[in-house]
Amino acid sequence: MAAPGGTLNCEDFSMFQEVLKAMRTIDDRIVHALNTTVPTASFSGKVDASQTCRELYESLLEAHLSRDKAIKACITETSAVVAQLREERAKDSDNLSIIKQLRKEQTKLKLMQSELNVEEVVNDRSLKVFSERCRIHYDPRQSK
Repeated sequence: MAAPGGTLNCEDFSMFQEVLKAMRTIDDRIVHALNTTVPTASFSGKVDASQTCRELYESLLEAHLSRDKAIKACITETSAVVAQLREERAKDSDNLSIIKQLRKEQTKLKLMQSELNVEEVVNDRSLKVFSERCRIHYDPRQSK
């Protein structure tokens, strides 16, 4: 799964988080982007605020969908590994190596699932800030 700044590595959770962090740059800088692109009332004639807001909204949605897809792909991949390890453990319940690996993968799976919750908070925050600044210039519900 390609991502800005690198490939999303589902096997290494710390790398997974680093790539997600890079992918969340647009959300982290939303306030700055809005301040520099959406004009105040005194400058409203110099910039097409509705076009700027529409483009920013589309960028946000694209980033949100991309991250959601990446996280869910890693959850699916890790779930498959956990299922395989459970089968191996069922066949050889005394093998400590398998048990240890299963616990490690289960923990990683829980952490990845928690990233979906983080993603929801990040998305809600970004859309709230967007709505506060762009509501008079652009309404995404009317453009569909």
